[in-house]
Amino acid sequence: MKKRLIGGIVATAILIPVAAFAASGVIDKTTRTPMTSEQVKVDEVGKSTLEKLYLAYPETKSFEIIDASNAQGDVSKGNSVINVKQTSIVLQEKGGTGKKITLHTNGITDEIEHVIQENWEPKEKSLITLTDQQIKAKVNDLIDKMYGNVETYEVAIEQMENPNQKTWMLNYTNEMFDKPVYQVFVHDNTISLTKIVGIPTADTPSDTPSNIKVEGLFSINGKPDYSADNFLNDEKLFALLKISPTELKQELAKGKTVVEIAASKNVTKQQVLDVIAETQARGQLQGDGVPITEQSLKEMMKAVEPKVVHIIEHKTETEW
Repeated sequence: MKKRLIGGIVATAILIPVAAFAASGVIDKTTRTPMTSEQVKVDEVGKSTLEKLYLAYPETKSFEIIDASNAQGDVSKGNSVINVKQTSIVLQEKGGTGKKITLHTNGITDEIEHVIQENWEPKEKSLITLTDQQIKAKVNDLIDKMYGNVETYEVAIEQMENPNQKTWMLNYTNEMFDKPVYQVFVHDNTISLTKIVGIPTADTPSDTPSNIKVEGLFSINGKPDYSADNFLNDEKLFALLKISPTELKQELAKGKTVVEIAASKNVTKQQVLDVIAETQARGQLQGDGVPITEQSLKEMMKAVEPKVVHIIEHKTETEW
């Protein structure tokens, strides 16, 4: 059965500005500051966002940044007021046509909360000409590349009753959460994805201290590569390896992997994997407001393990 739309599609995320399929929150007091491509590349959140995108889609390294901005302010959501910091970046294939991708990143948590892919399919076979299963496969690929482990979610897909355009809604759920983790809308030749679980609520602290000890643990083309900083700046990892953050960076600069560094200290790959995965899993569960139980921790650790393995086997100055 098709689902009727009343007054358009409304997702539960907070996006600034309110665009197609954007938030139900009402913006009260915000300041938006335009950013140049050069500013994005040196901005902490902008730089991190680009690194995540390039890791997921290496081809986007050749894309141009055609628009970018930073927004800060208070947003009303229901009866609560939430302080929001958001960096928005739009990239497109050179030439002004073809593939385009928009990213909205939470400036507090450094998490990409909204992704819009436009024109990634040829015009003669746009998304709306595909079957439900083909659309699901396209969305699965986007989630898996940007966030990983799409197989851990149940997916419900339905076509919306929209008189103006064909639109599909996909909800990705997991038994650990009482609401969808991802909500996606597909229309025309566009995929609009919102990560719902993990987005701050009024009860979420407005600021989180950074866990970064050393920046640019890896490098690529002679320049700092920040892709793995959030994973490897782990106090328990440093304790396990009996190494300081600076010493770890120095060893990685020699072309060693974290696994190789660990082996030289009689520490197994599994020990390294377990330590980092547990830290990441606990942080994710806490950020999502999920009680940390033995079962929830085990499942989340399993979900993040593939990314951790990729990082601890990586060598500096090599492509991800």
